[in-house]
Amino acid sequence: MLTPSEIAAKTIETGKIKANLPWWKMILLGIFAGMFIASAGVGATFGNVYGGKIAGACIFTAGLAMVVVAGSELFTGNNLMVMALFNRKIKLHQLLKNWLFVFLGNFIGALFVAVVAVISGAFDRIPDTIVATANAKVNLGFFEALLKGIMCNFLVCIAVWMATAASTVTGKIAAVFLPIMLFVLCGFEHSIANMFYIPAGMITGAINGIFAPTITEFLLNNLLPVTIGNIIGGAIIVAGGYYLAYHPPKSKA
Repeated sequence: MLTPSEIAAKTIETGKIKANLPWWKMILLGIFAGMFIASAGVGATFGNVYGGKIAGACIFTAGLAMVVVAGSELFTGNNLMVMALFNRKIKLHQLLKNWLFVFLGNFIGALFVAVVAVISGAFDRIPDTIVATANAKVNLGFFEALLKGIMCNFLVCIAVWMATAASTVTGKIAAVFLPIMLFVLCGFEHSIANMFYIPAGMITGAINGIFAPTITEFLLNNLLPVTIGNIIGGAIIVAGGYYLAYHPPKSKA
Protein backbone atom coordinates (compact mmCIF):
# COMPACT_ATOMS: atom_id res chain seq x y z
CA MET A 1 0.00 0.00 0.00
CA LEU A 2 1.02 3.62 -0.45
CA THR A 3 2.19 5.63 2.52
CA PRO A 4 0.12 8.67 3.56
CA SER A 5 2.59 11.04 1.89
CA GLU A 6 2.36 8.98 -1.31
CA ILE A 7 -1.44 9.04 -1.08
CA ALA A 8 -1.29 12.84 -0.82
CA ALA A 9 0.92 13.11 -3.91
CA LYS A 10 -1.31 10.76 -5.89
CA THR A 11 -4.46 12.61 -4.77
CA ILE A 12 -2.95 15.90 -5.99
CA GLU A 13 -2.07 14.43 -9.38
CA THR A 14 -5.53 12.86 -9.65
CA GLY A 15 -7.07 16.24 -8.83
CA LYS A 16 -5.16 17.79 -11.74
CA ILE A 17 -6.44 15.10 -14.11
CA LYS A 18 -10.02 15.55 -12.91
CA ALA A 19 -9.83 19.33 -13.29
CA ASN A 20 -8.73 19.01 -16.90
CA LEU A 21 -11.47 16.65 -18.04
CA PRO A 22 -13.77 18.05 -20.77
CA TRP A 23 -17.03 19.32 -19.27
CA TRP A 24 -19.08 16.63 -20.99
CA LYS A 25 -16.94 13.88 -19.49
CA MET A 26 -17.45 15.42 -16.06
CA ILE A 27 -21.21 15.22 -16.58
CA LEU A 28 -21.15 11.74 -18.14
CA LEU A 29 -18.93 10.24 -15.46
CA GLY A 30 -20.97 12.13 -12.88
CA ILE A 31 -24.12 10.44 -14.17
CA PHE A 32 -22.49 7.04 -13.71
CA ALA A 33 -21.49 7.87 -10.13
CA GLY A 34 -25.00 9.13 -9.34
CA MET A 35 -26.43 5.88 -10.69
CA PHE A 36 -23.97 3.81 -8.66
CA ILE A 37 -24.82 5.59 -5.41
CA ALA A 38 -28.56 5.52 -6.10
CA SER A 39 -28.48 1.80 -7.00
CA ALA A 40 -26.76 1.16 -3.68
CA GLY A 41 -29.53 3.20 -2.07
CA VAL A 42 -32.18 0.94 -3.61
CA GLY A 43 -30.41 -2.13 -2.28
CA ALA A 44 -29.79 -0.59 1.12
CA THR A 45 -33.50 0.25 1.43
CA PHE A 46 -34.42 -3.40 1.06
CA GLY A 47 -31.53 -4.35 3.33
CA ASN A 48 -32.94 -2.14 6.06
CA VAL A 49 -36.43 -3.62 5.68
CA TYR A 50 -35.51 -7.28 5.48
CA GLY A 51 -32.15 -7.50 7.22
CA GLY A 52 -31.93 -4.55 9.58
CA LYS A 53 -29.84 -1.39 9.66
CA ILE A 54 -26.48 -3.16 9.66
CA ALA A 55 -27.44 -5.10 6.54
CA GLY A 56 -28.52 -1.90 4.80
CA ALA A 57 -25.28 -0.16 5.77
CA CYS A 58 -23.19 -3.03 4.42
CA ILE A 59 -25.11 -3.11 1.14
CA PHE A 60 -24.72 0.65 0.62
CA THR A 61 -20.92 0.29 0.51
CA ALA A 62 -21.37 -1.13 -3.00
CA GLY A 63 -22.01 2.42 -4.23
CA LEU A 64 -18.58 3.84 -3.51
CA ALA A 65 -16.94 0.54 -4.46
CA MET A 66 -18.42 0.93 -7.95
CA VAL A 67 -17.40 4.59 -8.09
CA VAL A 68 -13.79 3.80 -7.19
CA VAL A 69 -13.28 0.63 -9.22
CA ALA A 70 -15.44 1.25 -12.31
CA GLY A 71 -14.28 4.84 -12.78
CA SER A 72 -16.65 7.77 -12.37
CA GLU A 73 -16.86 11.25 -10.89
CA LEU A 74 -18.49 11.70 -7.48
CA PHE A 75 -18.92 15.22 -6.09
CA THR A 76 -18.28 14.23 -2.49
CA GLY A 77 -15.09 12.33 -3.28
CA ASN A 78 -13.94 15.15 -5.54
CA ASN A 79 -13.80 17.42 -2.50
CA LEU A 80 -10.29 15.97 -2.17
CA MET A 81 -9.35 18.00 -5.28
CA VAL A 82 -8.79 20.91 -2.89
CA MET A 83 -5.37 19.39 -2.25
CA ALA A 84 -4.44 20.06 -5.89
CA LEU A 85 -5.69 23.63 -5.48
CA PHE A 86 -3.54 24.14 -2.39
CA ASN A 87 -0.56 22.71 -4.26
CA ARG A 88 -1.15 25.13 -7.16
CA LYS A 89 -1.68 22.30 -9.64
CA ILE A 90 -5.15 23.63 -10.49
CA LYS A 91 -6.91 26.99 -10.21
CA LEU A 92 -10.07 27.80 -8.27
CA HIS A 93 -12.22 28.14 -11.38
CA GLN A 94 -11.14 24.66 -12.50
CA LEU A 95 -12.12 23.21 -9.15
CA LEU A 96 -15.51 24.92 -9.15
CA LYS A 97 -16.16 23.89 -12.76
CA ASN A 98 -15.53 20.25 -11.88
CA TRP A 99 -17.73 20.41 -8.79
CA LEU A 100 -20.56 22.08 -10.72
CA PHE A 101 -20.65 19.67 -13.67
CA VAL A 102 -20.06 16.58 -11.53
CA PHE A 103 -22.77 17.64 -9.07
CA LEU A 104 -25.14 18.10 -12.02
CA GLY A 105 -24.20 14.71 -13.45
CA ASN A 106 -24.63 13.04 -10.07
CA PHE A 107 -28.09 14.60 -9.77
CA ILE A 108 -29.13 13.35 -13.21
CA GLY A 109 -27.88 9.83 -12.51
CA ALA A 110 -29.44 9.57 -9.06
CA LEU A 111 -32.76 11.01 -10.25
CA PHE A 112 -32.82 8.59 -13.19
CA VAL A 113 -32.47 5.60 -10.86
CA ALA A 114 -35.11 7.04 -8.51
CA VAL A 115 -37.62 7.41 -11.35
CA VAL A 116 -36.88 3.98 -12.83
CA ALA A 117 -37.00 2.24 -9.46
CA VAL A 118 -40.36 3.77 -8.55
CA ILE A 119 -42.01 3.42 -11.96
CA SER A 120 -40.79 -0.17 -12.31
CA GLY A 121 -42.56 -1.05 -9.08
CA ALA A 122 -39.44 -1.77 -7.03
CA PHE A 123 -40.98 -0.12 -3.96
CA ASP A 124 -44.56 -1.29 -4.45
CA ARG A 125 -44.41 -3.48 -1.34
CA ILE A 126 -42.68 -0.87 0.83
CA PRO A 127 -44.03 2.55 -0.27
CA ASP A 128 -44.34 3.80 3.30
CA THR A 129 -40.68 3.05 3.99
CA ILE A 130 -39.22 5.07 1.13
CA VAL A 131 -41.59 7.99 1.79
CA ALA A 132 -40.81 7.94 5.51
CA THR A 133 -37.09 8.09 4.71
CA ALA A 134 -37.61 11.16 2.52
CA ASN A 135 -39.79 12.88 5.13
CA ALA A 136 -37.27 12.23 7.89
CA LYS A 137 -34.46 13.75 5.83
CA VAL A 138 -36.30 17.01 5.04
CA ASN A 139 -37.40 17.40 8.65
CA LEU A 140 -33.89 17.59 10.02
CA GLY A 141 -32.99 21.01 11.34
CA PHE A 142 -30.57 23.02 9.21
CA PHE A 143 -27.75 22.73 11.75
CA GLU A 144 -28.40 19.01 12.30
CA ALA A 145 -28.33 18.34 8.55
CA LEU A 146 -25.14 20.40 8.26
CA LEU A 147 -23.37 18.47 11.01
CA LYS A 148 -24.50 15.11 9.62
CA GLY A 149 -23.23 16.23 6.23
CA ILE A 150 -19.83 17.09 7.73
CA MET A 151 -19.44 13.70 9.36
CA CYS A 152 -20.67 11.86 6.28
CA ASN A 153 -18.12 13.29 3.89
CA PHE A 154 -15.38 13.11 6.46
CA LEU A 155 -15.88 9.33 6.29
CA VAL A 156 -16.47 9.21 2.52
CA CYS A 157 -13.26 11.09 1.79
CA ILE A 158 -11.36 8.94 4.29
CA ALA A 159 -12.71 5.93 2.36
CA VAL A 160 -11.45 7.39 -0.94
CA TRP A 161 -8.13 8.28 0.71
CA MET A 162 -7.73 4.70 1.95
CA ALA A 163 -8.77 3.24 -1.42
CA THR A 164 -6.06 5.33 -3.07
CA ALA A 165 -3.53 3.51 -0.90
CA ALA A 166 -4.54 0.13 -2.34
CA SER A 167 -3.23 -1.24 -5.63
CA THR A 168 -5.72 -4.12 -6.08
CA VAL A 169 -9.47 -4.25 -6.70
CA THR A 170 -9.91 -6.31 -3.54
CA GLY A 171 -7.90 -3.82 -1.52
CA LYS A 172 -9.88 -0.86 -2.81
CA ILE A 173 -13.23 -2.50 -2.04
CA ALA A 174 -12.04 -3.50 1.42
CA ALA A 175 -10.78 0.03 2.07
CA VAL A 176 -14.11 1.70 1.32
CA PHE A 177 -16.25 -0.85 3.17
CA LEU A 178 -15.85 0.14 6.82
CA PRO A 179 -15.94 3.97 6.54
CA ILE A 180 -19.02 3.87 4.30
CA MET A 181 -20.76 1.31 6.52
CA LEU A 182 -20.05 3.60 9.48
CA PHE A 183 -21.56 6.72 7.91
CA VAL A 184 -24.74 4.89 6.90
CA LEU A 185 -25.06 3.10 10.24
CA CYS A 186 -24.65 6.40 12.09
CA GLY A 187 -27.33 8.10 9.98
CA PHE A 188 -25.08 10.77 8.50
CA GLU A 189 -26.21 12.67 5.39
CA HIS A 190 -24.77 12.27 1.88
CA SER A 191 -25.90 14.86 -0.67
CA ILE A 192 -25.72 12.52 -3.67
CA ALA A 193 -27.50 9.66 -1.91
CA ASN A 194 -30.23 12.10 -0.95
CA MET A 195 -30.66 12.99 -4.63
CA PHE A 196 -32.04 9.46 -4.84
CA TYR A 197 -33.78 8.93 -1.51
CA ILE A 198 -35.83 12.12 -1.39
CA PRO A 199 -37.03 12.22 -5.03
CA ALA A 200 -37.86 8.49 -4.78
CA GLY A 201 -39.97 9.27 -1.72
CA MET A 202 -41.59 12.24 -3.44
CA ILE A 203 -42.57 10.23 -6.52
CA THR A 204 -43.73 7.25 -4.46
CA GLY A 205 -45.82 9.53 -2.28
CA ALA A 206 -47.43 11.19 -5.31
CA ILE A 207 -48.32 7.83 -6.84
CA ASN A 208 -49.68 6.31 -3.64
CA GLY A 209 -51.32 9.37 -2.11
CA ILE A 210 -48.89 9.48 0.83
CA PHE A 211 -47.74 12.80 2.31
CA ALA A 212 -44.24 13.43 0.96
CA PRO A 213 -41.72 16.31 0.78
CA THR A 214 -42.06 19.19 -1.66
CA ILE A 215 -39.30 20.22 -4.05
CA THR A 216 -38.60 23.29 -1.91
CA GLU A 217 -38.24 21.18 1.22
CA PHE A 218 -35.90 18.82 -0.62
CA LEU A 219 -33.64 21.58 -1.90
CA LEU A 220 -33.63 23.97 1.05
CA ASN A 221 -34.21 21.76 4.08
CA ASN A 222 -31.85 18.98 3.09
CA LEU A 223 -29.75 19.30 -0.06
CA LEU A 224 -28.42 22.79 0.75
CA PRO A 225 -27.22 22.20 4.33
CA VAL A 226 -26.03 18.67 3.59
CA THR A 227 -23.99 19.82 0.58
CA ILE A 228 -22.39 22.58 2.63
CA GLY A 229 -21.63 20.06 5.35
CA ASN A 230 -20.18 17.61 2.84
CA ILE A 231 -17.81 20.31 1.56
CA ILE A 232 -16.70 21.18 5.09
CA GLY A 233 -16.11 17.54 5.98
CA GLY A 234 -14.35 16.58 2.77
CA ALA A 235 -12.64 19.69 1.41
CA ILE A 236 -11.73 21.44 4.64
CA ILE A 237 -11.27 18.73 7.25
CA VAL A 238 -9.90 15.78 5.24
CA ALA A 239 -8.26 17.51 2.27
CA GLY A 240 -7.11 20.50 4.27
CA GLY A 241 -5.89 18.47 7.22
CA TYR A 242 -4.00 15.90 5.20
CA TYR A 243 -2.52 18.59 2.97
CA LEU A 244 -1.04 20.26 6.04
CA ALA A 245 0.30 16.95 7.27
CA TYR A 246 1.65 15.39 4.09
CA HIS A 247 1.77 17.90 1.23
CA PRO A 248 4.68 17.86 -1.23
CA PRO A 249 6.37 21.12 -2.31
CA LYS A 250 4.08 23.53 -4.10
CA SER A 251 4.29 23.79 -7.87
CA LYS A 252 2.80 25.99 -10.56
CA ALA A 253 -0.56 24.98 -12.13
